[in-house]
Amino acid sequence: MEGSQNYVELWGIAGSAPAFSHENHARRFDKFPLRVERLSGQSDVPVIVAGEALLRTCPVSEGQSLRVTGQLRSFNNKSGQGSKLVITVFAQSMEPGDGTYFNRILLSGTLCKKPALRRTPLPPGLQWKHSAGKSGKRHYGRADYLPCIAWGQTAMQIAEMDVGDRLTIEGRVQSRTYTKMLETGSEERTAFEVSVMQLVDEAEDAEAEQA
Repeated sequence: MEGSQNYVELWGIAGSAPAFSHENHARRFDKFPLRVERLSGQSDVPVIVAGEALLRTCPVSEGQSLRVTGQLRSFNNKSGQGSKLVITVFAQSMEPGDGTYFNRILLSGTLCKKPALRRTPLPPGLQWKHSAGKSGKRHYGRADYLPCIAWGQTAMQIAEMDVGDRLTIEGRVQSRTYTKMLETGSEERTAFEVSVMQLVDEAEDAEAEQA
């Protein structure tokens, strides 16, 4: 597999009707949350960004079941205090779903931050958490810098890599809430990241595509 890969497929329920996100080259883009349940009963709620042409083809309303494919994108929002990394799913196709849930991302690129390996006290054994940045190139020379976490043996494999190393992963788009302490009090926020399920062997993947 040559080049970079960034493919997301989500099946879930729209959390609200689309609302204005931004304009680019006179084209309007709207956004809405998509709730994707896990087997554990918890949910990930990635933000979907879709162009007006796509929304005309597949109108979205709150509570609607959807299948969305696209790319995971990152953007540094510097409009407030400091710089905030905003992560969304850029929709390239949408269609009505069947009420089931699915969450998968295939991502390849270059490790752009040294992995940090941490020990976590989660029984019945030890798990290892890895947090790093990962880039995937897209049009106009831009790149996406995406935070990733991995556990167990996968985390230990990635921890041995260095900045600049190339890797391909399979996982899911994950959301988590946390409390941010501010001068004015506490504020609940949502962070988005890639939860890595496994490393993909690019050589084997390329052979499978040619077969």
